[in-house]
Amino acid sequence: MANLKITLVKSLNGRLEKQIATAHSLGLRKIGQVTIQPDNTQTRGKIAKIGFMLQVTEVE
Repeated sequence: MANLKITLVKSLNGRLEKQIATAHSLGLRKIGQVTIQPDNTQTRGKIAKIGFMLQVTEVE
């Protein structure tokens, strides 16, 4: 199963509570923080909600 490397590139300051909660559920709290998540529908849905704040790359 493939994984996704997700990096937070924009600040959470001034964002909606739902957007902040989504970032936290991905394990992202600070700019530049990186997390590895499984490539599944739940993760893809979270990325779709806050994709403008993230950089996503696929890793094996």
